[in-house]
Amino acid sequence: MTNAEALEAEILRQTSERGAEKSICPSEVARALSDDEATWRRLMGPIRAAAIRLALAGQVEVLRKGKPVDPTAEIRGVIRLRKSAT
Repeated sequence: MTNAEALEAEILRQTSERGAEKSICPSEVARALSDDEATWRRLMGPIRAAAIRLALAGQVEVLRKGKPVDPTAEIRGVIRLRKSAT
């Protein structure tokens, strides 16, 4: 399985590539790391956790319905990720 650093690196790569104006879906990160559907689906939880760590560090923003959410709060439902503007 992919380690936390690899997940964070892929999130940062994709969000940097997309820029601060556009967001990515966490499933894009998972699919970039594995072609196997069962494997990339298992990565979704760890990817969400990695995204929250990166948001707490100020490197990405976690979006819900297009608006940034507090990474210290419980985040449920569909999210997207974008490079932090700061």
